[in-house]
Amino acid sequence: MTTAYHVRTLHVSRIYLVATASAVSVSRAFVRATLDHWKLDDHAPDCSLVVSELVSNAVKATGFYGRDPKPWEVTTHHVIAVQLRAMGDALYVEVWDRSHLVPVPQPTDDTAEGGRGLHLVEALVKDWGTYWPPAGGKIVWAMLPLPTLPSPALDGSTLVLRIPEGFNPPPGPTKEQAATALMQRVLDGLRNLV
Repeated sequence: MTTAYHVRTLHVSRIYLVATASAVSVSRAFVRATLDHWKLDDHAPDCSLVVSELVSNAVKATGFYGRDPKPWEVTTHHVIAVQLRAMGDALYVEVWDRSHLVPVPQPTDDTAEGGRGLHLVEALVKDWGTYWPPAGGKIVWAMLPLPTLPSPALDGSTLVLRIPEGFNPPPGPTKEQAATALMQRVLDGLRNLV
């Protein structure tokens, strides 16, 4: 008896950022460039909105919200990681930070000036949640459905960590912790498929 296996494509790309206000625009540019490379640029507008909200929350939880820090103020606590993962018919946006605070949708009314971010995320995605990886910190993830499979074919090029020039964090425990946490979520997701 032969067993048929459904092959699912897997594309992964991530970026590490200092948790400042500029991390939001850099993460949007990262989304657009990555989805363009994967030939999924039709999904860039929704995915960019989702990543904006999740990165904004990570910056508020662990970074310099509302001001640019002096270089000597930045520590490993202020590093966040953004990962995009296209697997089969799903596109995952994952944002890691060192805080354990859970993002909660805030009640809003017509006069509220803020607090609508997670409501927007809920409206755009199929599912979202928070994951606490063994490596530490938390990952807030969101899943968008993909009606078309990603391209190019899985040749290993999409698994290479592509970081814009000048944004590569120094090697060390925080970079390793973020990478381990994000990959742990991928592995846990793959185990759940079996």
